[in-house]
Amino acid sequence: MQKQDQNRKANAAVIVAGGSGVRAGLAQGRPKQYCSIGGQAVLRRTIRAFIEHPRIDHVIVALRVGDEALYEEALAGLSSPKLLKPVPGGATRQLSVAAGLEALSALSPDAVLIHDAARPFISADCIAGTIAALEVFDGAIAAAPVTDTLKRGEGGAIAGTVSREGLWRAQTPQTFHYRKILDAHRAAVEAGRTDFTDDAVIAEWAGLSVGLVENTSENMKITTAGDLAMADMIAGGGCMPDVRCGSGFDVHAFGEGDHVTLCGIEVPHTHGFLAHSDGDAALHALTDALLGTIGAGDIGDHFPPTDPQWRGVESGVFLKHALKLVTERGGRVTNAGVTIVCERPKIGPHREAMRLKVAETLGIEPERVSVMATTSEGLGFTGRKEGIAATATATVVFSR
Repeated sequence: MQKQDQNRKANAAVIVAGGSGVRAGLAQGRPKQYCSIGGQAVLRRTIRAFIEHPRIDHVIVALRVGDEALYEEALAGLSSPKLLKPVPGGATRQLSVAAGLEALSALSPDAVLIHDAARPFISADCIAGTIAALEVFDGAIAAAPVTDTLKRGEGGAIAGTVSREGLWRAQTPQTFHYRKILDAHRAAVEAGRTDFTDDAVIAEWAGLSVGLVENTSENMKITTAGDLAMADMIAGGGCMPDVRCGSGFDVHAFGEGDHVTLCGIEVPHTHGFLAHSDGDAALHALTDALLGTIGAGDIGDHFPPTDPQWRGVESGVFLKHALKLVTERGGRVTNAGVTIVCERPKIGPHREAMRLKVAETLGIEPERVSVMATTSEGLGFTGRKEGIAATATATVVFSR
């Protein structure tokens, strides 16, 4: 961390990451702030913009309760003395901001910048600009002038044109003298007001003066899946994505037992599998397919059959490990396909459960998963009902 200028007090940033982000994050199976853009989590990019800024001395994140593991995953390897322990957020944005402000009470910074986790492209100039504006105002927000023609609608028809003169689109950071905005938040709680949509509104309600710092539209807020895709392109430098396809193949012979496990689903059968793990040939093949997209060997390299710790283990553990390696390298699974080759048991009655289980494990929509079954027309070991074979493919998109 750069040595703080002795002629100024400390400045802090509160990153608000308490939302569920369902609309934007569905494709990656997680809240939008933890989705990958350009190979890094949205939240990681946002935090870096503040911890790397010379005018910011402390950064604290308000998290949604239950997202702690996602937070640790997103920030793996990122270390800075500026980054404080995160605090649990509240049921609303207002309550999450209040939690972050209260957590800074002991530090009592001069200025606090409140910023949405879903705005990862905030510029250093904008951060500095909102801080500088505090020389004139109690607070200042990043904002962009409205450039579109505005229409007022009634009953699905245009009822009039609204003048855009003097209209601005509010963004973040929203920056204030710390004690003033803390007092405003506390006053709002005492008044029973929990309906404020941003901190500038609370400041206005409390009688504080708030300036406008013009900023560009590049400070986009990720809200929808389309926004996330656009952010991914921006973060990747506008390049076409790197699409890779991996394939896998596995077989297991029948042994004693009353069921076989395929795609994580137990299927009743006259036999079980002869295998070191649960013998799920379908997930073994899919694990190899994922590993193949990053050139990381095969399942045996990561989980040797001679290692007793993997005896009887569910094969979903192997698939999740491969998924983690792919994700850490900036990959996003977009499609998975499995073909099971056997005469018995019948796969059809269990196909949908298998598809849903694979989709859940990979964190993708079920429509991106295919589970098919076929026989070998009585030929070979599968035709003789001696075992089961499975092939799999996986498509992964990597940001360049």
